[in-house]
Amino acid sequence: MTDNKVLKEIIAAKRKNPYTEDKSIKQLREETEVSGSKIPLPENTKIEKIMADGVYAEWITCGNVNAEKIFMFIHGGGYYRGSIASTRATVARISEQAGVRCLSIDYRLAPEHPFPAAIDDTYTVYNWIVKQGINPTNIIVSGQSAGGGLCLALLLKIKDDKGDQPLGAVAISPWTDLSQSGDTMKTNEDIDPIISKKYLDRMAGLYLKGSPFSLPLASPLFGDLSKLPPILIQVGTAETMLDDSKRFFEKAKKVNVDINIEIWKDMFHGWHGNAHILKDAELAIQSIGNFCKKLYFN
Repeated sequence: MTDNKVLKEIIAAKRKNPYTEDKSIKQLREETEVSGSKIPLPENTKIEKIMADGVYAEWITCGNVNAEKIFMFIHGGGYYRGSIASTRATVARISEQAGVRCLSIDYRLAPEHPFPAAIDDTYTVYNWIVKQGINPTNIIVSGQSAGGGLCLALLLKIKDDKGDQPLGAVAISPWTDLSQSGDTMKTNEDIDPIISKKYLDRMAGLYLKGSPFSLPLASPLFGDLSKLPPILIQVGTAETMLDDSKRFFEKAKKVNVDINIEIWKDMFHGWHGNAHILKDAELAIQSIGNFCKKLYFN
């Protein structure tokens, strides 16, 4: 149900400010915060700032929610940029559609804090939620891009530590392979207006800082995916990272994970952030809401 006019305008705007290797980390971080600040929050959004065992986080709700059902969200940004603020509108809309409380987290960023700082912080917050008396069967974990990779890595870390898995996971365009070996890194190179292999190689280097890319907590594609909870993946056909999602889906399916992948025609990386103007983003968030309701309330 692509709105071609709006989609073309969004993509044209993104192409006017392409990534170049001479852009500093500071400059790239500022760009993210500026663009994120322009996205309007839906009405009835409420925000409560907290510290979750040393990790900054925000409770974000929109409309009437079930306070016992928790949606934990991990922002994207290549492990070096992004924030709660840059994804507030998306998270608020998920809260509204799913009818639940969302906890959005600000994990430590590279290069100041390389791997495994981000997954350590993510794991800390998950355990903090459980310590608040929330049963893992009432928690869905989610993330976008690098945050999508983190949410899948979180499932692997919980399994490694023999903990209780959450009810499910929603991975939005997850970065699952920090070696950039998927075919769509090349085949979608000319149609992706945002993400390139060159860009990801730089950011993977900053995050890994010498650690092997094949570590499952860095690249969940290389982990043992058996016995994970139900997972929804959403990704666009115009993404260089499309194969990060497809290969993870195929590998998880082979070990009988209850996993579903939605491949959205013509959608670009991070399209959910345009739900205030782009119908496909609104519909994708509705689908996330439906997935959550099915797990939480059935």
